[in-house]
Amino acid sequence: MANATIEEQVQEVLDKLRPFLLRDGGDVELVGVDEGVVKVRLMGACGSCPSSTITLKAGIERALLEEVPGVTELEQVF
Repeated sequence: MANATIEEQVQEVLDKLRPFLLRDGGDVELVGVDEGVVKVRLMGACGSCPSSTITLKAGIERALLEEVPGVTELEQVF
């Protein structure tokens, strides 16, 4: 059940960041959380944007590490 709690917290953070991604024509989808590793899929413009790695690491991962205890890393899946 603890996993569901982490996933809910991760989803809340992603929902807060979503308007910024949507403004640029993209979006993010939570694929799952496995032992502290959050897996997301970037969609729309974010999926093909050259800056998507920076968005993932500097934006989304930083927010998740700060706001969700137990998250250790962010991984992009395609």
